[in-house]
Formats: sequence, structure tokens, C-alpha cells
Amino acid sequence: MTTYHVARQSDIAGEGTVAAPFRTINEAAAIARPGDEIIVHDGIYRERVNPQYGGEEGRPIVYRAADGERPLITGSERVRDWIAEGDGVWRAELPNAMFGAFNPYARTVYGDWVVDASSHARAVRVGDDALSPEAAADAYPERPACHLGQVYLNGHALYEAFSLAEVRHPMPRTVGFDSGLGANGAVADPPKATTLVWYAQVSGDRADGTTTIWANFGGADPNVEEVEANVRESCFYPSRPQINHITVRGFELARAASPWAPPTGDQIGLIGTHWSRGWIIEDNDIHDAKCSAVSLGKEGSTGDNDSTRTRRKSGYQYQMEAVFKALRFGWARGVVGGHIVRNNVIHDCGQNGVVGHMGCAFGVIKGNEIYNIATRREFWGHEIGGIKLHAAVDTVIRTNNVHDCTLGVWLDWQTQGTHIDRNVFWDNSRDVMVEVSHGPYTVSDNVFASPIALDVFSDGGAFVNNLIGGKLRLVRVLDRSTPYHFPHTTEVAGSAFVYGGDDRFINNVFVKPAGSAPDSDEQKHWHVEGHGTRVYNLQAKRDMPRCSGEHGERPVNVEGYERLVREFVDSSGDEERFRDVPQPVLARDNTYLGGARPLLGETGAMTLDGPARVEVTGRGDADSERHVTLTLRTDDSATGSTTGATGDPSFPLGAGRVVSTADLGTPRVVEERFEKPDGSPFTFDADIMGAARGEHSARGPLADLRPGVEAVVWSRA
Repeated sequence: MTTYHVARQSDIAGEGTVAAPFRTINEAAAIARPGDEIIVHDGIYRERVNPQYGGEEGRPIVYRAADGERPLITGSERVRDWIAEGDGVWRAELPNAMFGAFNPYARTVYGDWVVDASSHARAVRVGDDALSPEAAADAYPERPACHLGQVYLNGHALYEAFSLAEVRHPMPRTVGFDSGLGANGAVADPPKATTLVWYAQVSGDRADGTTTIWANFGGADPNVEEVEANVRESCFYPSRPQINHITVRGFELARAASPWAPPTGDQIGLIGTHWSRGWIIEDNDIHDAKCSAVSLGKEGSTGDNDSTRTRRKSGYQYQMEAVFKALRFGWARGVVGGHIVRNNVIHDCGQNGVVGHMGCAFGVIKGNEIYNIATRREFWGHEIGGIKLHAAVDTVIRTNNVHDCTLGVWLDWQTQGTHIDRNVFWDNSRDVMVEVSHGPYTVSDNVFASPIALDVFSDGGAFVNNLIGGKLRLVRVLDRSTPYHFPHTTEVAGSAFVYGGDDRFINNVFVKPAGSAPDSDEQKHWHVEGHGTRVYNLQAKRDMPRCSGEHGERPVNVEGYERLVREFVDSSGDEERFRDVPQPVLARDNTYLGGARPLLGETGAMTLDGPARVEVTGRGDADSERHVTLTLRTDDSATGSTTGATGDPSFPLGAGRVVSTADLGTPRVVEERFEKPDGSPFTFDADIMGAARGEHSARGPLADLRPGVEAVVWSRA
């Protein structure tokens, strides 16, 4: 094993020793071999680290910060020599040669499932925000697209304008449309911050042309303050696939022009594994990716935004093809995936904190704090979330603190063997979405404290010991058949639509927060929504009235479903005959507060009336010691009812037994057990903080959950 040292402040070009260190990380990356260690000392490293070699299992190549130090790898360059133009506007001219083959001011947010390439322009177009009269009179483009470039003042990103007049006369930005909400979402920054804007024009060719940037710094002098601009696409990303077993530890990685990363594209992140296996990305501060921060995703040979480029086939069809192409090219356990992303702080990114299609399989994402993802609302598309994964086969998402995101976790396609365990979701527009998947997937011991807790556009989920403090939204998907797999492999076993249901809920606490609008029994949205498992009855009543009961009663197990099939489905049809038969929903031993309602016929349900609310608070510094606490508030005079046994009466919100794989059955379509990635059974005998659950313990994520008692539910020291 060889240890190389890198120190930016070195006065000489060294040989990688302590006495004569390399001056760039790439000097070490060009020669490091399995088992070697690269120690990087304090400094600003303006380079894209491109490892030329990978490690081996048990002998990774380790890139780490020197003990007690925090070197910065950045995709930006300092911009100096600004020229004042009056009206608070400054101009800088940059040679195109400084960007090489990738000029982010000539490239836009582009690709499959981009909905609004500029959310600001959409808000102006529909009258939700306004331009100044001067900007409106200056032929403001109708449908502009945000560029991958970015300008920063003292580390804070400015907003992109689309005309010089808008730079001279900026107006505050307040909202951006979120198709997932079906409504506007607020821009997180205060209005004054949104008037700090930039605009760029690129002229000439790569070698001799110029990129001109105009910016309004709100009265600050850019020749005195620190101003930077995106130059590089990535900070740490190998140029070719199968650079395996790399560890990246202890860095600040920031400010890169990473492109839009849909599942049908070449998913490039600020830091990324590029279709490799066995990476460990840990203890880093990763921020200000234009689109995605950490990429565990696919690469371009299986397709790269082909639907948008060719318009020959839908994105859905190209994504299906990408799965089968990847299988042909070697997508399998031990070949691709198996990455660990842990104990990082990931924040202030435009699209994702973590993204991945297929390359995310068999991995672990744990202990991270992820926040401020897409909350500037500069652009929107159907691939945005704190964590956005496709085909997260046997992936574990555990003990993360996800807050202040447009969507916390979005699992899309082939959510099979995926385990969402002991996370805290709060102050997001939506917490978790599982789309067009068939399970089995498990959701255990989490806190969901945002207005929309769960978007369930899938089948085959098991929800155990959670606090669910927001709405459930249900959707059946009968126009996109998606794959499922043989257990714990990438081998495709079949493909199916999402019929709605076939989920399990045991020992959860549901809360309808005080002040929220009443749940309606007459559902008229494109989805069905409500607080508590009663939403499954509302779905059956609306979408499957011929086969469900008068109030949307559902079978509680596969045997009950089969009886309905025998009654309502004859042999004259095929798949379409099964669409109206309500799939089973198992619900038992759940507690419902504040007006949340149980599934019809649920056993062991406890309902308590009176107002209730969930309070989640973050304490401490995001870069050092940090705690998140939970307090469940209820009306002391609340009374309610129970159905069946609730266990130990000493637990005021009800008690439940320890749940295991044997309690969960198997999803109807996939016909596989709920079990750990290694094939062993689950026993949910520890709570969100690791405390043991006795024979009976409180329902929800804490073994001793009590109203009015503040408890720590996440910590980083």
C-alpha cells in the first residue's frame, strides 16, 4: 500500500510525499492502485477528480481529507475584474477556452421528463409572479430554459435572469409550480435574495469566443467580495465505467454544473460512481449541484434522453428498454451497485441529493442529512427529490434526516426488497413517494411529519411502526406495466400494472393535524387522499364499486381477494377483468388521532378524537452536533374507541406486538416474502433510536411513544 499526500499550498510540484506533496488530486488519481490511500490537505482544489484506476474488494483506493482538515473540491472558478455598468449591474467577460468542451452557459436543463425548464418563466407566463415593466417591455422570452451555469456571491447562488433588462430591474420571485403537488410551492429564499440575478450570453467558438455574464449583486462590489461561476460538470467523477471500490471521505464538494439526470439519461452528478460497484461516499459536505449531487446511476450507452431527442418513442418505452439493455451489458449484483452513502450533509441542489437508476441497487444510504433540494424552484420535472431512485433493488435507506425538500424520497420502478427504515421526514412538500412498483418493500420506524406523508402509486408495501402525520395519496396505474424480479437479483420475472392496494399497515400511529381540512368521502381528484387507512376504502368505492362493498370494503388477505375473483371474474376475459377487483389491504393494531380514520373492519384499531399535531424540531449546527426531536401533541381530554385487543394498557396510544416477516404475507403479484437483502427474515424489534421493543411496546416509531413528551428521533455527533 502506498500513501500519497496532496497539498494545494505546496510551493513546488512534488512527488506525493509528506515533504513534497502533489499540488492536485488528479496527480495522485492518475497512479493510485488498489489499497493505496490519497490524503488531501486543506485548500481549494479547482479540478474534476478523475480516478484512472479502481480498487478491489477489501482493497479500495481511499481518497480522504487529512485528519482535522476539510479540503474543498469545487467545480467553480473565481471571477474577477468585473466592470460596473450602472444601475447595480456588473459585467465580466470570460474566454470560452476556460470551459473546454463543456460550457455550462451554453447548456440548459434539458432531457426526458423536464416539465418547466424555468419555473420562474412559467410563473410569469400564468401571472403568479411579475416582471418589472422594463423587463416586460424588453421581449422577455416566452419559454426560456435555465442554464447549467451558476454565479455565486460569497458562496450563495444567485438566480438566473433571461434578459439584461431583468438584471437591471429584477423583481422578487415567490413561487414555482410543482406538478407533484398540483399547485404552486413557495420559493424558500426571502424575496430580497431572489433579486440577486445573473444573465449570460455565449458568442464565438470554443477556442476564441467569449462568455459574457451580467449580474446584479444588490449593492455588493464583486471586485471586493468573492464571486465564483460554475465551470466544471462534476467535482469527482470517473470518465469511464467500472472504476470500482473507491472511498471518498471528509471533503467539502461544491458548486458543479451537473446536468439533468432522468432514468433514461447519462446520470452525471457533482460526485458519482459512473456505473461501478463498491464505492463508499462518507462524511462529506456536498452542496450546490445545479441538478444532482450524488449519482449512483446509469450511464449513457443504455440511452441518453432519447425520447426528448428523437420523439420516436415515449420516455416510458425507452426506460423499459434501458432495463433490458443494462441486463445484457451486465447489470447484476457484484458487478454494478452495492455502494454506501453515509453520514454526509447534502444540501442546496436543484434536482436531487442522491440520484440513481439501476446502479443504486444493493446499496445503503444511511445517516445523511439532506435538505434544501429544489426549494429555489428554478426548474421542475418528474425526477426531483432529496433521494430519487429507480430500480432500488435490495437498497436500504436508513437513519436519514430529510427535510425542506420538495419531495423527500421518490422510489420509482422496481422498488423491490427496498427497506426504508428509521428515517425522519419533516418540512417537505411531500415526504415519500413509491411509484409503479410491486414490492415487496418495507417502511418501518419512520417519522413522516409533512402535509403529504405518503404517495403510494404502487402495490406490495409493508408499513410497520411508523408515525404518519400527513395525508396518504393513492393512485392506480393501469397504463404503465413495469418489471419485477426474482428474489434478490436483477433478473426480470415479469411485468404488471399497479392495481391499487395489497399493502399492510401494522402498529402505526396516524395523525390528522389540527387545522387541516376535513377528509372528504367524495373523491374527485386524479388521486384519492386522506388521513389514515380509510383512504383505501375510498379508493375502492370510487374506482372499483362493482366488486367492493357499499362503503368500499376490501378483502383483508389473498384468500378474500380470490373469493372476489371467483365471484366477479369469468373465463371469457383476460387481464382487464382483474382491474376492478379490489386488492387486499391488511391493517391491524394502528392508532388514529385528530380525525384520522381506520380501514373498515380493521382489528385492534384505536381512535382518539380531539386535536392532535406532530412537532419536529432540528437543533444544533448542520455541520457538527445535531439532534432532531419529536413531540406528539394531543388533547388531554380526548376520548375514543378501540376495536379488539391493544396490548398493555400502560401505553396511552396503544400497544402492539413485535412484527416479523411471518406477519406480512406475500404481495399478490410478485409472490415473494418481505425479507432483508440477504434473504433473512425481518424482526422489527428495535425502534427509531435502536431501543429494544418488548413483548408489547408503543405503536409508532418509539418503543415508549407518549403524548406531550419530547424525544430525540435522529442525531449526529
